[in-house]
Amino acid sequence: MNKLLIVGTVAFDAIETPFGKTDKILGGAGTYIGLSASQLNVNSAIVSVVGGDFPQEYLDLLTAKNIDISGIEVVKEGKTFFWSGRYHNDMNSRDTLETQLNVLADFNPVVPANFTDSDVVMLGNLHPLIQTSVLNQLTAKPKLVVLDTMNFWMDCALPELLDVIKRVDVITINDEEARQLSGEYSLVKAAAKIHTMGPEFVVIKKGEHGALLFHNENVFFAPALPLKEVFDPTGAGDTFAGGFSGYIAQSENISFDNMKNAIIYGSTLASFCVEKFGTERMENLTSDEVKARLQQFKALTHYDIELTK
Repeated sequence: MNKLLIVGTVAFDAIETPFGKTDKILGGAGTYIGLSASQLNVNSAIVSVVGGDFPQEYLDLLTAKNIDISGIEVVKEGKTFFWSGRYHNDMNSRDTLETQLNVLADFNPVVPANFTDSDVVMLGNLHPLIQTSVLNQLTAKPKLVVLDTMNFWMDCALPELLDVIKRVDVITINDEEARQLSGEYSLVKAAAKIHTMGPEFVVIKKGEHGALLFHNENVFFAPALPLKEVFDPTGAGDTFAGGFSGYIAQSENISFDNMKNAIIYGSTLASFCVEKFGTERMENLTSDEVKARLQQFKALTHYDIELTK
């Protein structure tokens, strides 16, 4: 079974949306990526850090999903990374109310020895220097390195971010971030510009409007599944990344055509994530539910058309 190495925060979130609010609950990019990828039956591990205040039950949850947690450092005298945010009525924009780096401020990642030869590496949204440190610890070149990042790092650590981008095969960012990184408004031109920075594949996420996959002159678009209600968008992008990277690791195929399937899997899993607050929906998701929704996706996107002569 292929190995998937996940790097990202394991954290506390406090979320407020038009549908309600939560106190501190389980969150973090690494958590969402791991829970999503666990649906693909891959051998995965998370590299992260938490404080002594992090409940054992959360760690047990990850273990129960067959995720290796030996790379999650526990700083007993420290506090876990915490983020609090409020979503606007459109559910696409949000305000960050509070960010406490806590143990993440001094985090030095250590890749478990049995994952230094991972086949697929998913670099979740973290400081580029942490992402670089993880890549430097690998003993063999992965078949695929996927990077997820955000505009915050473009603003405050662009040189370090560009160094990481040179070393990855796939970058996943949203449309606003693609425009900022490339300086191009057209997403086609933006993807072409980002290609020259290093990644062979560029995935541009458009939230409720789906995702685009670019590879040289090839372009693929997958819509987002229309949902009756979206309760909480937190972690949707990370869940997408987990489904995408998990599918690639499970299928052992890094062709453009197979990445189309990975995009669909990522989008499908993300559609579940937003149905409840935090990780709740992903914790209890069944394979039968995933299969049924994949069929919905197929029906949504498949059609026969007769071209006129």
